[in-house]
Amino acid sequence: MGQRTALITGASRGIGKACVEALAAAGHRVVLAARSVEKLEAVAAEMRASGPDTLVVEMDLSVSESIVNGIAKVVKEFGRIEILVNNAGITKDGLAVRMREEDWEAVLRTNLSGSFYAIQQVLPGMMRERWGRIVNISSVVGEMGNPGQANYVASKAGLIGLTKAIAKEVASRNITVNAVAPGFIETDMTTGLKDELKQRIIEETPLKRMGTSQDIANAVKFLVSDDASFITGHVLDVNGGIYM
Repeated sequence: MGQRTALITGASRGIGKACVEALAAAGHRVVLAARSVEKLEAVAAEMRASGPDTLVVEMDLSVSESIVNGIAKVVKEFGRIEILVNNAGITKDGLAVRMREEDWEAVLRTNLSGSFYAIQQVLPGMMRERWGRIVNISSVVGEMGNPGQANYVASKAGLIGLTKAIAKEVASRNITVNAVAPGFIETDMTTGLKDELKQRIIEETPLKRMGTSQDIANAVKFLVSDDASFITGHVLDVNGGIYM
């Protein structure tokens, strides 16, 4: 397969960090993008210790100009981006009846619009090279719904639709576009859940555990590999069976 350049958004922790580690271990150059350069540099220092080419870019997915500038920096450094993992995401939970407009807008802007603009920026290079891999990190709640998360659920369901639309647009250029829909994963986003809620999630999950960031990273690593070259427009559920 050879070394490719992989850009991972939301790369400073959790699933994003695990994807960085998995893709670096697979031999790729990794580009870490997030809002906090300080946190990214800490992750990058770990990566550089084991040798792979690593670049850090500040990127705020809620600001299209930040996406354009960040990706331009990567292209200047490495020539092109062949793999994009759209992982950055935020939550601002609340019941729909009381949800503030800014909380709705912020989540949609980062999780869905930010992912679209990142795709838009990497596509010309992928189309020229006639090779590309795009993986959007959706969520099980985008498939099954979740009370108190109308904005987050809408953004993650939107990512699934986006995945399928772009997959059809660019398939003729040998670019695959897929989504991974994690179930409940042990990350910073779920550490705040009450113990009884965690217990209920585990009871409702046939595999009787929460997932790990590595479980998701392994799925991403597969989808960007040559082994997955005939898979596009697909949503890979990595959820322990909680939704089938």
